[in-house]
Amino acid sequence: MFFMAVPWNAYWRLMRFDKPIGTLLLMWPTWWALLLAGDGTPSLKNALIFTAGVVLMRAAGCVMNDIADRDFDPHVERTRCRPLAAGELTLNQALTLFFLLMLLAFLLVLMTNALTVKLAFAGAALAASYPFFKRVTHLPQVVLGVAFGWGIPMAFAAETNAIPAIAWWFLAINTVWSVIYDTLYAMVDREDDMAVGVKSTAILFGRHDVTVTGILMVVMAAMLVVAGAWLELDWPWYAGVLAVVVLWVRQIISVRGRDRDACFRAFLNNNWVGVAILLGLFFHFLLNGAYYPG
Repeated sequence: MFFMAVPWNAYWRLMRFDKPIGTLLLMWPTWWALLLAGDGTPSLKNALIFTAGVVLMRAAGCVMNDIADRDFDPHVERTRCRPLAAGELTLNQALTLFFLLMLLAFLLVLMTNALTVKLAFAGAALAASYPFFKRVTHLPQVVLGVAFGWGIPMAFAAETNAIPAIAWWFLAINTVWSVIYDTLYAMVDREDDMAVGVKSTAILFGRHDVTVTGILMVVMAAMLVVAGAWLELDWPWYAGVLAVVVLWVRQIISVRGRDRDACFRAFLNNNWVGVAILLGLFFHFLLNGAYYPG
């Protein structure tokens, strides 16, 4: 009877397991870093730890986001049916779930090394604090980018017990990318956010939102090219960058009218940006014999 009485579906939705896009946008940069740090073949142990860690930390971040926004979400069209906003779960239930997820993630990171554990404390602070930045700054997407990309230095630390400069470069790349896709996401909620006092880059950029987002796409494409030259990556990497540019051109064209559904579809389409970059790395290492025995 107890098992039947637990609101499992509400917990599932609170962790956004019904909407995996956020987990994927967090997963791709982590896997980029694992491939780079492991020269194409990261350890199976670290691959499993970081994959599970991404799922847990994304879920924890969603729970904390809904805790922070519990008074705002009932007034926003897209979020009013979330479990906390709809009264399906209590604040104490959500807090308990958050701390349980954080504990499980910490137990995972304890299986790595001391440097990675130290970085994990910063990652936990980012996950817990990000939702509150939208109250004090129009740039919460920058904080989101660092939070979503924190697996990059952690992956290098776990694989190499060091954090080279290229790790920070890829963290910067991911931060720019997060501002791109989360601005598209924020364009969906702009009117509702303005009404309840929530800040975002979509509000900050105003009528220049599409133009600024396009400029950021150009900046990130240039950063990807620099990364390729820095690491002496072969043509598959640049093919991946070209695929990214094609995806972005289509996104920018689709959101010129600022239709909510079009903006949301453009946001979702950024999943394939992450995939294109990952495949560029994978085929670079394949071309260079990383996956051949001997």
